[in-house]
Amino acid sequence: MNKVYPSADAALKDVVADGQLIAVGGFGLCGIPEALTAALRDSGVKNLTVISNNAGVDGFGLGQLLESRQIKKMISSYVGENKEFERQYLAGELELEFTPQGTLAEKLRAGGAGIPAFFTKTGYGTLVAEGKETREFDGQTYVMERALLPQVSLVKAWKADESGNLLFRRTARNFNPAVAMAGKITIVEVEEIVPTGTFDPDSVHLPGIYVHRLVLNATPEKRIEKRTITEKSGA
Repeated sequence: MNKVYPSADAALKDVVADGQLIAVGGFGLCGIPEALTAALRDSGVKNLTVISNNAGVDGFGLGQLLESRQIKKMISSYVGENKEFERQYLAGELELEFTPQGTLAEKLRAGGAGIPAFFTKTGYGTLVAEGKETREFDGQTYVMERALLPQVSLVKAWKADESGNLLFRRTARNFNPAVAMAGKITIVEVEEIVPTGTFDPDSVHLPGIYVHRLVLNATPEKRIEKRTITEKSGA
């Protein structure tokens, strides 16, 4: 089975559609699938519910899809750094399902592991728990959270072999493995594709069984969200 596609547009063709639940990897701007996100914008699909830790920044990452009004709902744990997100949410134009960061990661991991729901103490007694089942275990109250099962997952990895086995680079791993495991169809953007058998099996971070399509983006922009420079006297 050939998993390598010639472009991000080609990889999304016949996969994405209006009204889908789509998960996107990354944390801030670290480890986001830049080319796939831009191709999703260019596809013109709309009324999307997007699972992502956050929504990029204005004009980049998922911020592009907010500006083009293709997202109707976000399932996120952090929504700062994006003025358009704030504007749409406060104006009632964008739905938001706030999810604690650890809970979001576990909801994705559970989806990939075939676990329909789990109990957690996080969020009990807050708005996060409203409308959700609670149960007591050993004198403590827990909130039931349902797993997330996106129809499409868009992921960024560092390297892949032709079978889809993935290597991630340092903190750019973040949410990407969980997003990849949860998706019914997982499309991965990588900086290098090598022949199957190149990797030492012990070095593989995510096996290719979770990956359906691969796209090469050898020169991603890797924009920095906030550049902080320490001032030095005499410099």
